[in-house]
Amino acid sequence: MKKIFLATAFFCALQTAATAQLGDLTKKATTASSMASAAKLAGFDINSLSKGIMGKLTPGLGLTGDQTPKVNDEVMGFLKKKTDIMPLKDSNPAEYAKQQTGLFNNLKNRLGYILKPEQYKKFLELLPIKPDAKNVLSALKF
Repeated sequence: MKKIFLATAFFCALQTAATAQLGDLTKKATTASSMASAAKLAGFDINSLSKGIMGKLTPGLGLTGDQTPKVNDEVMGFLKKKTDIMPLKDSNPAEYAKQQTGLFNNLKNRLGYILKPEQYKKFLELLPIKPDAKNVLSALKF
């Protein structure tokens, strides 16, 4: 009888722990989903932006077959990180500008290892000087 009681108590504890873990995962998934939705509502759709950016960078820089997926990965990573700071754009513009500059500098640094020097120079020349809604590369710098 004692063994049955202990086994039942063990399985109840195991079930409680599993449920608690799932609850935490559900919360994280909901938070990530709501952040992505908020970014999309703010006109920041990562997939569309990435396609547009790569559509400009691939021919503009003459990316090779080996470079294209690497640059795309860096751009996607940058855009995903930028999604996290998008709420600051309206609520705390100074903090947004600081974090955006850090993200952009990190992107430039990482691209410096992928691109040839002349491609990197061309990349910097392609970037707009000020925010421009017509230039998809604005999403990288501003």
